[in-house]
Amino acid sequence: MTTDQPLLPGLAERGTTPRAVYEAFDPARLTQARRLAGLTKKEVAERLGVSPAAVGQYETGVSKPRPDLLPRLAEVLDVPLPFFVAGRPSNRLDASMAHFRSLRSTPKAQRERALAFAEQVWELTYALEKRVQLPPVDLPGFAGGEVHPGLALPREPAAAARELRRQWNLGDGPVTHLVRRMEAHGIVVVAPSTADEAARTVDAFSSRCARPLAVLTPNRTDDVYRHRFTAAHELGHLVLHGDATGDSRQEREADAFAAEFLTPSTSIGPLLPSRLDLARLAELRRIWGVSVKSLIYRCRELGMISDATASRGYQRLRTLEAQPGFAPEPVDSFPGEQPVLLAQAYELAEKEKGLTIPVLADELAWHPARVRQLLGVPDSRPVLRLV
Repeated sequence: MTTDQPLLPGLAERGTTPRAVYEAFDPARLTQARRLAGLTKKEVAERLGVSPAAVGQYETGVSKPRPDLLPRLAEVLDVPLPFFVAGRPSNRLDASMAHFRSLRSTPKAQRERALAFAEQVWELTYALEKRVQLPPVDLPGFAGGEVHPGLALPREPAAAARELRRQWNLGDGPVTHLVRRMEAHGIVVVAPSTADEAARTVDAFSSRCARPLAVLTPNRTDDVYRHRFTAAHELGHLVLHGDATGDSRQEREADAFAAEFLTPSTSIGPLLPSRLDLARLAELRRIWGVSVKSLIYRCRELGMISDATASRGYQRLRTLEAQPGFAPEPVDSFPGEQPVLLAQAYELAEKEKGLTIPVLADELAWHPARVRQLLGVPDSRPVLRLV
């Protein structure tokens, strides 16, 4: 991680010549921009009119793109020309630092794209945190940055979930406002829009960087119950797994953590029907904020129904997916399940420090539209329509 002051402050605002960018060219920024764009070195090379080997040398620092190529490179990768200048704060991530929900089925290029997205979230968080004091990280066992790691949780997933509930004073009932609670304990949660290709190409993932990060990608946010379980799953990774191996064991452990965190066995057990009753499970779904499918699994896990009965329950559930009580519900149907930390941090910095989107974009060397996209702030300018 580097946190040097910008080499040339105000670059984007004042404009930067290709020669100046050439002199201060950062190979890592090229790699990040290429991954965000979802392009291979060969594809970038074809659009620039150079060889793939040349692009590889640009990224390793063996050579630099000629000044006359840099404006075209910025256009191809859809970044401002100053994006390539060295000196801005950065936090390089690799696959060992992030947990992907579907690692085995996620191509390397998509993982790299998602990691580049997470790097940008870190940069945005860092820029805001210079102006606004974010909630301190209160996550037992987390040792990122300068945050004190605190007391470690038990290694067994269910025990860890129970202990975290105790430390967060959640009691024994349903966990309401899950995403908001995670943010209140210092975790940055991001739910990118469906328009953000860099994030939606993979399933949900989390990262133990300087501040814990959970990215809940759009293919998991079409239903609030799946969304909440995914958030709890990523929380499990953050507290249980310091290193991401991507194996099925870690995924099972995160699932076990999520189940116990959202539906503690001692609390949900007495409420579950002794025989499979989907209507009863639909009632519990709304109260506890977990899917009927998850509750069927919980019944089987707690020995209340057999594997065969659970299988029949899943089959019946598929025929009811469009019915009231079983149909997906949007995330905004439950309060506190949409991230607000970064947007509210920006609003406070705007009010107290005079921060604006153009100033923030200039500091990050991003397009203003990219800043708005990650903050979830709409463009307030009127739209000119030609007829």
